[in-house]
Amino acid sequence: MAIITISRELAALGDETAHELTDLLHYRFVDKKNLEERMKSLGMAERKIIKYDERKPSFWASLSQDRDDYLHYLKTALFSEAGQGSCVFMGRGSAALLRGIPGVLSVFLSAPPEIRVERVKSYFHCDDRRARQIIDQSDRDREGFHQYFFEMSWKGPENYHLTLNTGLLHPQLCAALVKLTLEKTLTEETETASALYIKDLILGQQVVHHILFDKAIPIHFLEARVKSGAVRLFGVVNSQALVEMAVQSAKEVPAVNSVTAEIQVVQEYSVVP
Repeated sequence: MAIITISRELAALGDETAHELTDLLHYRFVDKKNLEERMKSLGMAERKIIKYDERKPSFWASLSQDRDDYLHYLKTALFSEAGQGSCVFMGRGSAALLRGIPGVLSVFLSAPPEIRVERVKSYFHCDDRRARQIIDQSDRDREGFHQYFFEMSWKGPENYHLTLNTGLLHPQLCAALVKLTLEKTLTEETETASALYIKDLILGQQVVHHILFDKAIPIHFLEARVKSGAVRLFGVVNSQALVEMAVQSAKEVPAVNSVTAEIQVVQEYSVVP
């Protein structure tokens, strides 16, 4: 199993490259629509998805519980899609959320500013000034989204395995280069390790969902780190009783072998609802 994430500047031919790649490799294509539909099927309200999708939240939105819900459902949807087998993810923080997993190849697509301007003018039938405004806003939104949710530089080359210039390279050639890189780096061992890693990520999200949504236990910043069925819980609560409830709830999730709580107890802790 191999997973490819594609992050892209506006007008850097991201969709074109992704479709060339999925045709070449016969992988599933997972884009905004696929993830949003899965998030909604899991119970996430559409208005919350729109509020946070690939943009930095406003001040009040950043303090809202909706922010944590959005990230939870995004992780759950993305990990679930990854668990179904080889695929190509388009944006939505996939490079950040799948960072460090064996068998994941992260690609960033860029293009020179003047070429992006000409493409945006063609897409939106606008002049140079308006095209540059659209590009600047898109770049700010995507950079803000990555910095806020993942503390990651969206354009930072250190965060990707490949950075390709679609001002020079045709999408078909970009796809061929990604395929070649995958062939040179992917092994049976990394495929096996990838599948196990993603299985643990999925279980972690199931544990978090059960505690927060099925049991409605109020734990802030809850995270479940899983390795081979062993769960470690992190977060912030205002009483030890809630920690014990979380541990017991985590043990109810199938495939959980053991649970360790590293949840901080902070009296009178609260956030904006």
